[in-house]
Amino acid sequence: MAIQRMDNVLIVVEDLDAVIAFLVELGMELEGRGPLDWPGAERVIGLEDVRQDIAMLRVPNGHGRVELARFHRPAAIAPEPREAPANTLGLRRIMFAVDDIEDVTARLLAIGGELVGEIVQYEEIYRLCYVRGPEGIVIGLAEQL
Repeated sequence: MAIQRMDNVLIVVEDLDAVIAFLVELGMELEGRGPLDWPGAERVIGLEDVRQDIAMLRVPNGHGRVELARFHRPAAIAPEPREAPANTLGLRRIMFAVDDIEDVTARLLAIGGELVGEIVQYEEIYRLCYVRGPEGIVIGLAEQL
């Protein structure tokens, strides 16, 4: 077998604190954060003279992570448009299974999240929605019925 698991998804951000707070409110756990001082990182990502801070957050069951990177050097490049619609090429969202979609959505909206559309039900299987957080990051929520 070639793949053992999906280890993490990287999101490059400007405001590390705001995105960490949003993901913690979602229910993720902060594993750690700090400067990335490993010289091999430059060889892996194909950039020179890199200075960045990173944070790693994990899903409580330990089966998924989100890595956040805040580049000091070289400067991050902003995509256009900043709040891209769902049909824009590239990574559009990260979906999380939740126990109570109403509760999670309310907590995220209370700290500045924005409901992208509405909470909808797919047959008798799921309730689903998208919430846009800091820096335009879209989180999908799925509650199995």
